[in-house]
Amino acid sequence: MSVLVYTESEQGTLKKGAFEVASYAKAVASQLETTVTAVAINANNTSALGNYGVDKVLNVTNTQLETFNAKGYASVIKQVAENESANIIIVSSSADSKYLAPLLAVGLQAGYASNVIEAPTNTSPFTIKRTAFTNKAFEMIQINTDTKIIGVSNNSFGLVETTGNASAEEFSANIPDLGVQVKSTDKVTDKVTIADADIVVSGGRGLKGPENWGMIEELANVLGAATACSKPVSDLGWRPHGEHVGQTGKPVASNLYIAIGISGAIQHLAGINASKVKVVINTDAEAPFFKAADYGVVGDAFEVVPQLIEKLKAFKAQQ
Repeated sequence: MSVLVYTESEQGTLKKGAFEVASYAKAVASQLETTVTAVAINANNTSALGNYGVDKVLNVTNTQLETFNAKGYASVIKQVAENESANIIIVSSSADSKYLAPLLAVGLQAGYASNVIEAPTNTSPFTIKRTAFTNKAFEMIQINTDTKIIGVSNNSFGLVETTGNASAEEFSANIPDLGVQVKSTDKVTDKVTIADADIVVSGGRGLKGPENWGMIEELANVLGAATACSKPVSDLGWRPHGEHVGQTGKPVASNLYIAIGISGAIQHLAGINASKVKVVINTDAEAPFFKAADYGVVGDAFEVVPQLIEKLKAFKAQQ
């Protein structure tokens, strides 16, 4: 009986989060003195998972699953879990995994905890720590079902490299009727995605218009960051809705979140509270964001950001 971990991929490449959940699974397996088995769907180069504690990888290759489908993916993971007699399944807390995990929990009659940030403090009873109230608090909970599903919060546990090799096997899964058919998918391929970014640079109405977004993108390029925006910005059509972060947009759990010209409405703060370090640049010293930020700069973004870019470029040139 091994710990099973679902390792997400996109266009055949394992996501950074796949290695984080593998690291978490290894920590749990060490507590239980067992091994780690990973399931990967249409992924390449899965041998790299061995560097993060995975002992065996089960590869599922199927053209019907080239586009994410919660029903199909949950069915595959359920079949693998039953085949491996795994009663602990680790997934990420990404948007995709939050769609499939409840379906998987119903199928396996399992307890499910999302947004988990630490390895279990106890395995009998199985006790874990997770965030609650949109990352404003923590809670210790017990999962008492025989089968347990744990959703690991992004950038919470980190990547823990080990020395090891992962064997690879093909797994043939029965694919259910998926109910929908995806005709085409348009994705941005030349930018860092918000979900996988260690650093996010976000802009608000303080930038005054879409014509001023160049400095946000330049700062992001210097930092290797993803770009994001507040809800009013996307509502005004300045930026795509896919860049909207906050409670009603995409959640952000980056290591560094830089907010430029964003006042910090409660809905926005709720969506980015899981970020480890928050920096705000705003002309209004009374903006709510300053109360939530780790670092704040009271100043005009059109003066501060160009200087910041210049200093960062100079610093990188010395490395």
